[in-house]
Amino acid sequence: MDIIRFIKDELKLEAKAINEVADRIDSKIEAAIDLLFNCKGKVVVTGMGKTGIVARKIAATLVSTGTTAIFLHAAEGIHGDLGMLEDNDVVIAVSNSGNTNELTSIIPYIKFRKIPIIALTGNLKSQLANNASITIDCFVPKEYEQFGLVPTASTTVALAVGDAIAVTLLKKRNFDENDFAKFHPGGTIGKRLICKINDLMHSGKDNPIVAHSAKMNKAIIEMTSKGLGCTSVINDEGKLIGIITDGDLRRMMEKGLTDLNLKVTEVMIVDPKSMQPEELAVDALNLMEDNKITMLPIVDKNNKPVGMLHMHDLINAGVVG
Repeated sequence: MDIIRFIKDELKLEAKAINEVADRIDSKIEAAIDLLFNCKGKVVVTGMGKTGIVARKIAATLVSTGTTAIFLHAAEGIHGDLGMLEDNDVVIAVSNSGNTNELTSIIPYIKFRKIPIIALTGNLKSQLANNASITIDCFVPKEYEQFGLVPTASTTVALAVGDAIAVTLLKKRNFDENDFAKFHPGGTIGKRLICKINDLMHSGKDNPIVAHSAKMNKAIIEMTSKGLGCTSVINDEGKLIGIITDGDLRRMMEKGLTDLNLKVTEVMIVDPKSMQPEELAVDALNLMEDNKITMLPIVDKNNKPVGMLHMHDLINAGVVG
């Protein structure tokens, strides 16, 4: 058995199934999108077995992209979970055969409540298709499924159609990255789009600062006591004029400058890169990466240091993905 060849053929077969369904998409999908977009309640996605797993994923994708949705297990529906349905809801029912007993058993109640049904099915003559308000043709030839025993291409098609619907609704709602971040605050994307510098920076007593008149022994104490390996240097007006890092200290020693009575102005990096606390942490990350630095002074509008941001802070917060 040529495993690589077999895998490639299977992937191409499932891709072909999706392309064939895409070619058959017609104005019914526009009606479905309008129905979902104008839904005043929630979208209830239901299915059974492996198709039910696909339905659960469709519901999850809808929720994460701005559409209120839940999953209803068809078997649980006939044992009490139909109580979650409300008059303003819309149901998306997913079934390749369209005649799954558990699914067809809940259709009468859904119709009794006058809740519209959008069917994703491969059988346009099925009970589901005949009772749906809108039917989306997801037909996959039997020979596309290995031995006709396990749904493969058919579930792939249903999933792809569900994704296409979710993305269309996303665009129709003008759902952008900031909206996505609100629903994903714990993920890297969310943190990149929401997390600000003032959420992460070391401020107050933890912010290392020395005056321009200070000597290096004072700077070293400040660098080590605050645990950041750096310190901002300020002028008489309290404005940022430089930064000293542990790297600068090493370079000083390599040059044979071991006198700790040296003024900090003889060692510091003049006019260092800096940002303000209300700016996004991801922008700080980009600035640090572009300039190959690991410490960034944070200043107010008057260029006075109010914090220090270390690359480790960004890593620990998950901003670095």
